[in-house]
Amino acid sequence: MMITNMGDTERMLRILIGLLFIGLAFALGGGWWYGLLGVIPVLTGVAGSCPVYMPFKLSTYT
Repeated sequence: MMITNMGDTERMLRILIGLLFIGLAFALGGGWWYGLLGVIPVLTGVAGSCPVYMPFKLSTYT
């Protein structure tokens, strides 16, 4: 089980930025790495937890 360490604003921004990158992958056709870059922020935004924050004990969740 992952601990929530992201606030609502950060989660929403990550999801929107991730969807933007995924949209770019489809728009550019062949820019598959944009899609790959988009999946990571979408997944962390939906989960509400960033694994990079954990070792540093960072949190934007209030």
